[in-house]
Amino acid sequence: MPDPLRRVVVTGVGAITPLGNSPKSLWDALRSGRSGIARLTSLPTEPLPCCFGGEARDFTGHIDDFGPLEGSQKKSIRKGLKLMCREIQMGVAAAQLALANAGLRLGDYDCERTGVVYGSDYIMSRPEEFAEGVRSCLDANGQFQFDRWSQQGLAKVTPLWLLKYLPNMPASHIAIYNDLRGPNNSITLREASPNLALAEAYCTIRRGSADRIVVGATGTRLHPLRTVHVILQEEVATGSDDPTKLARPFDADRTGLVLGEGAGALIVEELAVAESRGAKILGEIIGYGSSTVQERNGLARGDLATENVLKQSLQRGALGVEQVGHIHAHGLGTRKSDAEEAQAIARIFSSRRQPVPVTAAKSYFGNLGAAAGMVEIIGSLMALKHDELFRTLNYEKPDPDCPIRVVRETTAPGDTFINLNLSPQGQASAIVMRRL
Repeated sequence: MPDPLRRVVVTGVGAITPLGNSPKSLWDALRSGRSGIARLTSLPTEPLPCCFGGEARDFTGHIDDFGPLEGSQKKSIRKGLKLMCREIQMGVAAAQLALANAGLRLGDYDCERTGVVYGSDYIMSRPEEFAEGVRSCLDANGQFQFDRWSQQGLAKVTPLWLLKYLPNMPASHIAIYNDLRGPNNSITLREASPNLALAEAYCTIRRGSADRIVVGATGTRLHPLRTVHVILQEEVATGSDDPTKLARPFDADRTGLVLGEGAGALIVEELAVAESRGAKILGEIIGYGSSTVQERNGLARGDLATENVLKQSLQRGALGVEQVGHIHAHGLGTRKSDAEEAQAIARIFSSRRQPVPVTAAKSYFGNLGAAAGMVEIIGSLMALKHDELFRTLNYEKPDPDCPIRVVRETTAPGDTFINLNLSPQGQASAIVMRRL
């Protein structure tokens, strides 16, 4: 059973985003209304209906992107980079930056009581991993011969290629590089993963199985195959002479989601452990929610799932609707998702004297996949720190289908926030944090 005396707090943050690779650069952009969406450079856009997105342009994969490291760590991570795709590299870098931000170095913590929980989506291989093998199986007419693959094609594939794409590898790498021998877990529920990773870490510490956990999530929608998947399966914003105007959560003229990439990580600790080392405390986790709702035909019901996680969050956080300072919405920017999310928020908070303020950082950087929620949480934590809630970009024309109070000008963030995330399959998740 959870120990009510074991409280869980956030003591460090790390981020790899289209708005920069530090909490300061992220906050400066949110505070000033600077978008990170621009013309894509990492993908050939000629065959695609969209040519803009939120690239983490400052992340090169160089060892310097991983923050201050011990000599042994730097050597190990540099050697391991060849076994990480970009998505995993960003996840590891965010974790190392969070550890540094929390003031934790090798030897500063009890390795047996420190763990890792990381969220991601399914991570896709890049076509070039198999290009040489495929070419070796072509006949004189350029036709692929399947019977050649096992002997000729497979031999051309790097033996360890799969390690570059396994979704449990971010948590594995982070544990190895930092000698973290406590609980280790990987959550793979698409955009719902970040809040669920935090909920898992929160419950693990509450029940006494760990004192400190590195929690993060990494994701991308910028990938030769993943980008095609998203375009075929979801509503993607296209056109626009000004890419910074593409992401329009809850606006009546929204046209779809914007592709992005990134990673975020938090250090969460048991309160007494954090206080004993004089750690700075950014916020306290007090609740969470998780729900999946689908109809019999498989149609996702994001509205009902969102209602469920909001109810759970209020109950677990012992909060009334008046006590929620703001909601950081999923705010995907598609017609259906935004309407369902907004209507769920409106129903749950209908008894408030004033509508709850709702912001959406995807208006600044697009959909970062599994990473978005973690970066959004960092944004809300920075808002608590600076006592200023940033506005939602491009919200100009209210939509009757989205009956919520979208933040249009900077306002007070309150002392408590709920972060919401939602997958296209109807999996919703939420995390509740408060100022300590």
